[in-house]
Amino acid sequence: MILAIETAVSLVGMNDTNHGKRVGFIATQLGQRLGFSEPDLQFAFELGLLHDCGVSTEQMHASLVNHFDWIDAHIHCEIGSRLLRDFEPLARFATPILHHHTPWEKLKTLGLPVQVARMANLAFLADRVDVLGAMHYSSDILLARREIARSIAGYAGAYFDPRLVDAFVELERSEAFWIALEDRHITRYAWDMGLFESRVPLTLEHLRQLSLILSYIVDQKSPFTARHSVRVADVARYLAAAYGLSPEQCAKIEVAGLLHDLGKLHTPDRILEKPGPLDEAERSIMDQHSYETYEILRHIRGLGDVARWAAYHHEGMDGTGYPFHPRKEDLATEARILAVADVFQALVQDRPYRRGMELAQILPILEGMATRGRLDPVVVDLACDRAEECLCIAKGHSPEHNQPAIDLFPERARAS
Repeated sequence: MILAIETAVSLVGMNDTNHGKRVGFIATQLGQRLGFSEPDLQFAFELGLLHDCGVSTEQMHASLVNHFDWIDAHIHCEIGSRLLRDFEPLARFATPILHHHTPWEKLKTLGLPVQVARMANLAFLADRVDVLGAMHYSSDILLARREIARSIAGYAGAYFDPRLVDAFVELERSEAFWIALEDRHITRYAWDMGLFESRVPLTLEHLRQLSLILSYIVDQKSPFTARHSVRVADVARYLAAAYGLSPEQCAKIEVAGLLHDLGKLHTPDRILEKPGPLDEAERSIMDQHSYETYEILRHIRGLGDVARWAAYHHEGMDGTGYPFHPRKEDLATEARILAVADVFQALVQDRPYRRGMELAQILPILEGMATRGRLDPVVVDLACDRAEECLCIAKGHSPEHNQPAIDLFPERARAS
């Protein structure tokens, strides 16, 4: 679960998709120098994986990596903390994430438990070490490491706990430490760490909560995708119930709807917000997002069916669509329902190149796609028969069926 969140968030970095893994590794190596217990080492690694879960946009990611002390760094800390604080399996990470950009001289005055403050500052130092080193991995990192160490040492006492800095100065003398941060090595390290699994299973409600967290991260990537995942999930769950699927199937299809666009975190903002049709090159990039969704989800044990339903939301009954082109008989009913829900909600929603549509425009489009063999005609007929209700749900106006999204900043919503 934690690796899935890190994998999703890391896609925002576009050409650098291992930042969270490297921060986890650096934190763990520092923890070993400081004599951390095994549970604390595991916590440090997982905190590294999760620390940037509040980052959704390329612009925010670029600002965090291009400035050592970005004035608005607190925004993603607050978002990440609010995402996790009420999610019981990961709530213990909320406070360290909230303060993982808080300078040490301020952090030590906040009255936090010693261990919480230490973990938060450990994540801050590991994060900044990686930012300074990122451009040098696989090239001249062994030449650049001395300057990185001098830079970090210069912030001792002000930004970082001097004991953490002393541990880093000792650690950085090892060439192996720096070499291990290269992509080909760090991915193996993260994989090995992931083998030490928690024996506490996720309940279906936990999975739904996790899906809401991930859908929030995706939907904040662009104002034109805000709440899209939540409303697709609501429409899909409503159609699944109307189709006669079991309550458990309906719950799982809601999860698939919440997660279906995870891969869009790797789609450049300029493409998502382009005020016109995509050209061939842009379309080829957009068409990759469903596969990225599958790659993130398939590693969560027990999520195989949900991962396929989510990843198949752009597949056509006639073999068109993308990116897998499954046979018609391999498209499960749940995947077919999700595909209709996605098209319906996308047509309802405002996009950068058009205003949201009303039923008089939506229904002929759905019926045409069913006639051409792209969408399942049975599911389309069901959506058309219940079009008014589907429209209300797709717009977020149906309290009976619409499940509330995570509202991290209700005061901003009221103001807008």
